[in-house]
Amino acid sequence: MTFPDISAPFRDAPLRGSLAVNAPLAPLTWFRTGGPAQLLFTPADAEDLALFLRHLPADVPLLVIGLGSNLLVRDGGVPGAVVRLGKGFSTIAIEPGHRVRAGAAAADVKVARAAAEAGIDGLAFLRGIPGTIGGALRMNGGAYGGDVAQVLVEARALDRGGESRVLTHADMGFSYRHTAAPDDLIFTGALFQGTPGNPEEILARMGAITEARSATQPVNTRTGGSTFTNPEGSKAWELVDAAGCRGLRIGAAQVSELHCNFLVNTGGATAADIETLGEEVRRRVHEKTGIVLQWEIRRVGVPAESLKS
Repeated sequence: MTFPDISAPFRDAPLRGSLAVNAPLAPLTWFRTGGPAQLLFTPADAEDLALFLRHLPADVPLLVIGLGSNLLVRDGGVPGAVVRLGKGFSTIAIEPGHRVRAGAAAADVKVARAAAEAGIDGLAFLRGIPGTIGGALRMNGGAYGGDVAQVLVEARALDRGGESRVLTHADMGFSYRHTAAPDDLIFTGALFQGTPGNPEEILARMGAITEARSATQPVNTRTGGSTFTNPEGSKAWELVDAAGCRGLRIGAAQVSELHCNFLVNTGGATAADIETLGEEVRRRVHEKTGIVLQWEIRRVGVPAESLKS
């Protein structure tokens, strides 16, 4: 399964990051499955990314990924360009006024720890989110009573043309696990506001979050995190459990027996196995309760069958 080479527009561009054609994406996702990216670019920094965007033809689809924790890449791969933010976007800096500035590729857990060690409270919830700041910005990531909307001062981004944008809290249009920021914006970083706190107490709370996750979630498996958002007034895992889906399998994909709002690749599962399992869970929950679960995991790309002709 390969795509045509679309790298020609970049051959004379002085890019400093890595550019690859038909690059495997499975190793870059927590599910460890799925097809390739037609074009994969890992920019050195925001300036390098802006240069890439200015050379990217307007008709080429664009997808941005981070750690791949909340992502299911379909087996046919991802047509167009995929940008993976790396080290150049992972800086974390403590600023006056109990503020933390973090790059979009900074791991949520590292931002939480940096804030805690600096005596900044309010960001400990990030310890419970298995991803990066960019993903947390895009979906108003939250856990254990906190979310990005509670602490964000501003977000920085590049638009499709490579121009810089600064978004205020109001610009983000926060709602539950969602923002209204334009889909074509690529977040490059954010500034968060915390409050004064005791480092030992904050770190202790983070430790409790770590223990709770280890005891109740399949954290050391090939999973994509929470599969479905919680419907208003309900918890997704309880609905899945009530529909008799705990431990349900399709191929090598399984609903976790530890926490049934997690789907797991038990070894060799295709993306189709995982997505089909998720849709079967949604069908059974709807049949049992009348509630339609909404996917929280981001599903991208095309099925393998789409490339057959």
